[in-house]
Amino acid sequence: MKKIFTFSIFVMLVTAFSAHLKAQDITRKSGYTLSFESNFKELDPQLKKRLIKTFFEVYPKLAKEYNPATIKEVKFFVDTAYKGVAATADGKVTFSSIWMVKHPEDIDVVTHEVMHIVQDYGRSVGPGWLTEGIADYARYKFGVDNEGAKWSLPALKPDHSYKNSYRITAGFFAWMEKNVKPGIIKTVDASLRDHTYTKDIWTKLTGKDLDALWADYVKNSGV
Repeated sequence: MKKIFTFSIFVMLVTAFSAHLKAQDITRKSGYTLSFESNFKELDPQLKKRLIKTFFEVYPKLAKEYNPATIKEVKFFVDTAYKGVAATADGKVTFSSIWMVKHPEDIDVVTHEVMHIVQDYGRSVGPGWLTEGIADYARYKFGVDNEGAKWSLPALKPDHSYKNSYRITAGFFAWMEKNVKPGIIKTVDASLRDHTYTKDIWTKLTGKDLDALWADYVKNSGV
């Protein structure tokens, strides 16, 4: 009886392990590896393919542009328990199954989140709005279908600030790249990663601090 019980437990463990392996897909391409897992049984297979395709389309470009030393193995997890949109930590991106169902066209959530992996700031000396602004700037620049998601940089409004983060900050950065100093965001990103960033970097690179740059942005945007 004891042997039968022990064997049954063994079979259950093997079955559970096998099920886990089936739930995890591993794709390797161009020197990068993506492990994909999901506890969402209703995940659209076509959406899953698009998530994977987007990773391999944008991650190498982001790595080349900002951080060639970024990690080569990344994990995706579509989670029914996660209530946000997506979150990234330790090389793993967790996507909300709820968001995936409601916004299947928002494929460039991948671009924003894997940019956080590329950023790899560790104990960042920079403000949070800067980190998120750079990630959304990367989405603006490298996104594969922002138009399909109806995602764009917002029109500037009087109550906006560069500290608003995300798309508002990204719009400011896009303006600076075009009108002030091309490559400035790449330089600032690198300073955050090697922990040399201070607010004075903007003055060193442009001759003006952030407040003055923002004032120029507002003036030239007609707000």
